[in-house]
Amino acid sequence: MTTSPAHPPFPSHSIDPFGRRIDYLRISVTDRCNERCLYCMPEGYKGWAGRPDHLTAAEIVRIAKSATGLGFRKFRVTGGEPLIRADIVPILEGIWDLPGTESLGLSTNGTRLAGLAAAIRAAGVRSINLSLDALDPETYHRITGGDLRVVQAGLDAALSQNFEVIKLNCVLLRGANEQEYLPLIRFAAAHGLPLRFIELMPLSRIGAWNTDSFLPVSELMSRLSACGELTPLECYRPGHGPARYYEFRDASLDQAAKIGFIGALTTPRFCETCNKLRLTADGKLRPCLGRHGEIDLLAGLRSGVDPAAVLSQAIANKPENHEFLDDYAPGRPMTAIGG
Repeated sequence: MTTSPAHPPFPSHSIDPFGRRIDYLRISVTDRCNERCLYCMPEGYKGWAGRPDHLTAAEIVRIAKSATGLGFRKFRVTGGEPLIRADIVPILEGIWDLPGTESLGLSTNGTRLAGLAAAIRAAGVRSINLSLDALDPETYHRITGGDLRVVQAGLDAALSQNFEVIKLNCVLLRGANEQEYLPLIRFAAAHGLPLRFIELMPLSRIGAWNTDSFLPVSELMSRLSACGELTPLECYRPGHGPARYYEFRDASLDQAAKIGFIGALTTPRFCETCNKLRLTADGKLRPCLGRHGEIDLLAGLRSGVDPAAVLSQAIANKPENHEFLDDYAPGRPMTAIGG
């Protein structure tokens, strides 16, 4: 006697050349941002100037609908800063209302969360990734150009809305925010939030991975192990990304912290479970963050091409690994690719 699978078989055309199931689409809705993070937006960047409009809300939802037909179930809306887009709530509602959508997340710097947390929760967002690179206001401003008080108000508003998951993200910057790591861990633990530390990638104005700004996750893990207890959490996965989670305890914590590490440049076999494509705000599909090669979905969409065909092409073109360790020089900064 055979039993039926819990879910239908994954469509074969959503399996990439290396056997990975591609079911996660990160959708950038704008390359504009109201902060100027060192690791994301180059000095004086105005890539949007003089360019046709980005994907419309209707086009974004149409692409997401085509993606669900291919087996995509997980969506994350990013920027730039997605909450500066005036029609962000209808975009989120449109994606969440699609029959195939199982997970809808949003990545934000938090600066507009105070006024929008309730609306985006009602629109279907279930998880939030919030960038928080420092708790010291001056350090935060040096890294982002922003006001920490506004971000804290946004986080408070998000916490009041009972999102299923709120994750904090901190980019590791040697010499810039090293003194902030333990305070951030204590803050995250006190609020019961997972905190992810992310290696600097060569997608910014402060140089590639081997510059003085780079700090590998292994070094931070060694530091934490020297002052506390760091234990792998093999089954803990509060999202769909590549973070590897640990529980951290030390004498200063009333409860253990859950810490994720994203080491794109130093973690062995980092890409072997990659399950995502990226859609840029100007309608390009990017099979890999760390490789050149984009497919123009917007041009095809506006000339009548089925988005599913372009999505399938991107899956078929997905490489096995990134090229960050091969003197990779990005053609576009992170804010233009999508976080």
